[in-house]
Order: sequence, then structure tokens, then C-alpha cells
Amino acid sequence: MWNIMKKLMLLLSAALMCGMLTGCGGDTTGGDDTQTGELTGWAYIEDKGELIVGLDDTFAPMGFRDEAGNLVGFDIDLATAVGEELGVTVTFQPIDWDSKELELSSKRIDCIWNGMSATPARQESMALTKKYLNNKIVVMTMDDTITVDTAEDLADLKIATQAQSAALETMQANEAWAAFEANVMEFPTYDEAILAMQGGRADVMVVDQVLGEYKNANMDSIMTVCDYNFGDDFYAIGFRQGETDAADKVNEAIQTLIDNGQAAEISEKWFGTNIVILEDYAE
Repeated sequence: MWNIMKKLMLLLSAALMCGMLTGCGGDTTGGDDTQTGELTGWAYIEDKGELIVGLDDTFAPMGFRDEAGNLVGFDIDLATAVGEELGVTVTFQPIDWDSKELELSSKRIDCIWNGMSATPARQESMALTKKYLNNKIVVMTMDDTITVDTAEDLADLKIATQAQSAALETMQANEAWAAFEANVMEFPTYDEAILAMQGGRADVMVVDQVLGEYKNANMDSIMTVCDYNFGDDFYAIGFRQGETDAADKVNEAIQTLIDNGQAAEISEKWFGTNIVILEDYAE
């Protein structure tokens, strides 16, 4: 009997200790981190009154520098409008795109918002907003004699793309990847990938269509979009894993901007048409 009573007392003590220390788990949707007492998610952003947006400031037309060195772009305008809607100041922080996950987890930024593709890996590692823009991963060339009708055609071509990009991830997921993997050259920015084509070091570039088309509109040497593409590439905004309440707040603000027409105005300014969406991943 004593042994049974002793075991019951030990179990009760352990249960009480768990409840006192951590509540046996943390809230993964924002608020207070029960282990550290620090604010997380939307509560953290609202408390400081600032949303720090991490971006690659060479990714036109989403977020880039104009001739005067100012940050401009579709995502710059949309994020600014969202900040006004939510009542917080939006601060843009250029980052090394290769280190974006570290910048986010270390709280040097609050979200990644710069034409970031909603890849399956990112859906697992971040709290993503709904899809807000549709894009494609396309193949572009400056050589009119080059044609790409299938992924297998890339096996005979030198391919430029940006390191740690959705274009690279999409290529890697393609069933023909092994046929052209050795031909892929990774550059820190798409501008450097374009220079590689201009210098004859690359035959084609695999890139987001919105960036490629924007570059075409502002270059003397026009790139041709090949017939083959790697399919749709939806953009989303990434918050820290588990902080879904922050993503939800931005979803609500974007929906308001869609409803009142501001989102369409911003899209037409940069793309000449309204391509803003707000869709769940199941759609």
C-alpha cells in the first residue's frame, strides 16, 4: 500500500511541476512564449509598433533600388499599405537571401516579403500567408537560335539562376533534374545571372517571370521567353514557424486592400494589370 501511495504522490508532484514551469507546452499561434515570457507573433510586432520586412533589394519589380538608391517596388508599396492598415510602421531590411531563414529565426527581421515563392519546404519551415500573387518559373535566353521545348532540352545548355531561389528549388524538383544538374550555375543575384548570359558564360536563365519581364522592359538586350516553363510559382509572405496569427493579420489587411481597390492600383502601377490574389494552398 505504501509503495502505491508513494507512486501516486510522485506522479502528482510531477504533474504540478510541469504545469508550474511550462504548462506542458507552448502557444504556437503567437502571444506569450510560456518558456521565456517573451512576446511572439503579432503581439510582439504590435507591442513594438514596427514590422521589419526582410528582402533582397535587387529583385525587381518586387523590391529593388531606383537610380537614386531608394527602395521601390510592388512589394514595397503593398507592405507599406498593409502597415498603414494594421497601424504599424514598416521598416525594410535588406538581407543576404541565402541567410533569410537565420535572419527570421534570430528576430533580426519579422517576416520575409519579397516575391518569395510558397515552396513545400517553406510551407513546412515558416508560417506563410495565403498566396497573394501568381507567377511562373520560366526559361529565358538572349540567343534567338536556342529553343527549349522540354526540361530535357536543358541538358545541352549552360543554365544561370539565383542561389537559394525558388527557380533553383523548382528545377531540383523536376524529374529531369539529373539530366541538366551539372549545367546549372548559381549566382548571388539575378543581375549577375543576366551578366553571365550577356558575357556568353550562360545560354539561358531560369527565373521568376515577373522579374524576367520587368528586366526586359528596362534592358537594351531583350531576352526571349522559351516555350517550356516549370509551372506556376505562387508568392507568399513568411513569418516565424508557428506564428500564424501574424500571417493571419497580414491576410486580413491584404483582403481589405483588395476590397477597397488599393491592391489593384498597386498591381496596375507595376504590372499594368491586376494580378493580386488571396488564395489558400488547397485552391
